[in-house]
Amino acid sequence: MIIMSVDFGDARTGIAVCGKSEMIASPVTVIAEKDFTKCIEKTAALAKEQRAEQIVVGYPMNMNGTVGERAEKCRLFAEELEKLTDCPVKLWDERCTTVSAHNALNVTNTRGKKRKAVVDAVAAVLILESYLGFRRNSGEPT
Repeated sequence: MIIMSVDFGDARTGIAVCGKSEMIASPVTVIAEKDFTKCIEKTAALAKEQRAEQIVVGYPMNMNGTVGERAEKCRLFAEELEKLTDCPVKLWDERCTTVSAHNALNVTNTRGKKRKAVVDAVAAVLILESYLGFRRNSGEPT
């Protein structure tokens, strides 16, 4: 199944995708859009372009497991995205994903403007890799 992941942000939204084999998550792009509705529309267009069969949206729960304002905004984003794509959208716990993305970019010595341009796509890859690992380990149908 082709699965697309989304790391939704107020200014930049990272997109990653995996092919039907569900083996490798690859960064696609970062959508630079501050308007909530336009960001959903651009994400939906990308989902159609990528022929996504499922979408996973990062769900930034608080470290204690509670749902905060940011997670609620991501939930609303996911609901609206599902309406526009007619594609199942799943929320996926993304705690610490951005921190992990920054750590990965430290290893490759990616700094400054270049880092800012890719960190959200890297976070989307990490979200998708986590979800794919869950699918493999849980026996969820692929």
